[in-house]
Amino acid sequence: MDHRERVLTALDHREPDRVPFDLGGTIATGIHLDAYRALRPALGLAPREPTVVDWVQHVALVDDELKDRLEVDTAPVFARPPALSRSRIESDDEFDYRYDDAGIGWRCPKEGGLYHDLCFSPLAGAASAAEVDAHLLPDPLDPARTRGMRAEFLRIRHVEGRASCAWGFGGGVFEAAGWLRGIEQFYVDLAWYPALAGRIMDRLLERKVAWLERALAEYGDLLDVACEGDDLGGQATTLTSPEMFRRLVKPRMRDIFATIHARSGAKAFLHTCGAVREIIPDLIEIGVDILNPVQVSAAGMETAELKREFGRELVFWGGGVDTQRVLGRGTPAEVRDEVRRRIDDLAPGGGFVFAAVHNIQADVPPENVLAMHAALHQHGRY
Repeated sequence: MDHRERVLTALDHREPDRVPFDLGGTIATGIHLDAYRALRPALGLAPREPTVVDWVQHVALVDDELKDRLEVDTAPVFARPPALSRSRIESDDEFDYRYDDAGIGWRCPKEGGLYHDLCFSPLAGAASAAEVDAHLLPDPLDPARTRGMRAEFLRIRHVEGRASCAWGFGGGVFEAAGWLRGIEQFYVDLAWYPALAGRIMDRLLERKVAWLERALAEYGDLLDVACEGDDLGGQATTLTSPEMFRRLVKPRMRDIFATIHARSGAKAFLHTCGAVREIIPDLIEIGVDILNPVQVSAAGMETAELKREFGRELVFWGGGVDTQRVLGRGTPAEVRDEVRRRIDDLAPGGGFVFAAVHNIQADVPPENVLAMHAALHQHGRY
């Protein structure tokens, strides 16, 4: 069974020869730049300066040599830069700053900084829908953004033999609205000015759907997994009440997944961190096929219970090892025990793609990554 067959079998809720493994197939299942730099020498590979695929999270491209050594079953295809980018880089004595094509600002401390954090929201002062509409957002129909992508999908399928994954256009309609507006103000809007919050989300939704319609017309026949991300949960509960999610966010997300299913045969993947157990039935209802990252340390996200309740309808992509405590701070033996437990919970009957809970972080020692990988291959065979 080759890499792609293995993944597609699992996505079809059948048991392949072994549990599929994803590292770097998406920007939420990758590896931090620092961890990448440490991992290659630990595998006996020559040091290599990483290619950055997400500068907010400082995520490295998992190169072909690393994918082959770790027997990774997935491969990403990333949208290309726009023909005319408005992004820019600035710095001062303390921070490096990046401003993206939507005008959102992010900063990273020069000393010891591991990520870029939100620092500027261009719609923070908007008081009307007209001001929201006047803000220039990236063009989803820019032909430069898909240039060469079909050829890359063909290479992944016929040369690498891996399952292909592609991320959507920008962030999710919920979380990206918070970036544009400012997180605190956006939550105030949801409660007190829902029409304004809705207009911000609708502008993002229009672009995401336009992107999907155009992009999937070009490569939808080759795409295996269409990835979207929209963080909806915190450590203890959803970030809004379930009722507010159902009223304001769910109908907009439905349009995204409906477009994916109408324009391709790809499975629809949703990355949402946190305690989202209460809204999982809603996610299934709107067309989500795959849930990631399965944050096992969040309230209500116990893997055995999730598999029992939702395993016939939902593929679990992630949940392979807790990243809040075990992968970064545990011993290799603790990592191996955690991996075995999660495989026992999630693997039976298929419907499971192994990945760490979110990206492998900067503080994860290479010996723990190797312990994770060894335990997967020892215990993940059907």
